[in-house]
Amino acid sequence: MVFSLLSHSLFNISMGIYFLSFLGYLIFTVTQNRKSGMVSSLLLVTGLIIHSAGLVRRWQETHLTGYGYIPLSNMYESLVFFSWTIVLIYLILEFKYRQKVIGIFITPLAFLTIALTSIIPTINPKITPLMPALQSNWLTIHVTTCFFGYAAFAVSFGISILYLIREKRGPDRERTWLPSLQILDEINYKSIVIGFPMLTLGIITGAAWANYAWGSYWSWDPKETWSLITWFIYAAFLHARITRDWKGRKSAFLSIIGFVAVLFTYFGVNYLLAGLHSYA
Repeated sequence: MVFSLLSHSLFNISMGIYFLSFLGYLIFTVTQNRKSGMVSSLLLVTGLIIHSAGLVRRWQETHLTGYGYIPLSNMYESLVFFSWTIVLIYLILEFKYRQKVIGIFITPLAFLTIALTSIIPTINPKITPLMPALQSNWLTIHVTTCFFGYAAFAVSFGISILYLIREKRGPDRERTWLPSLQILDEINYKSIVIGFPMLTLGIITGAAWANYAWGSYWSWDPKETWSLITWFIYAAFLHARITRDWKGRKSAFLSIIGFVAVLFTYFGVNYLLAGLHSYA
């Protein structure tokens, strides 16, 4: 087993930059100083670049050990990748909608996701050989699509919290520092529009991988079951939005419930329920 020094250091640097970016967004929110907002976004982009370099280096290090796999195989690597996808999707939405205030709710998620790799004692950053079930090209496709979906849902979660705060201030507070309810509702919807097809692809590719590895497309493993529950929650969100024009508070609450299901699918199943995915 080889400890990944350089990539681990790059991940820690990006984690620190994400925290500084959060402080910058906080200052921007309080002062409404445009320079603070620009610096915060620049820091976040810088952190993402360093984070990306760390992922590439981690991939190189797996080859140097002779194992040679995409670094998405365990809890340590998935948390690092999860944080990267959260930042990427948030930046895309920030550049599109120009609502930097949302950053104070999203950057802590990116920071904490990497921080968990040091907080949880059972998470091991060492590079180890892949178990037979993971030695497949389906690993990259399945995990990548799932985590882009999870990241989009994480962004929608942060926006939903912000929506409820904005709503509590009342519609007469138009000069508030928060974006309008309409904009927040739209960004929340667009986040889930990004995440839902990614989760769908993740479930489909996971079924194909399960058939390759275990000889069955679906076995009602706890991870599979909770992934399906999560899928139904977000499917209900989109169905209610399209057919019944659900918007505002109802959508925000459903988004929050969905992300709680995401967290249980990701963490709860691994630590509380035994199954075929226990290695994750």
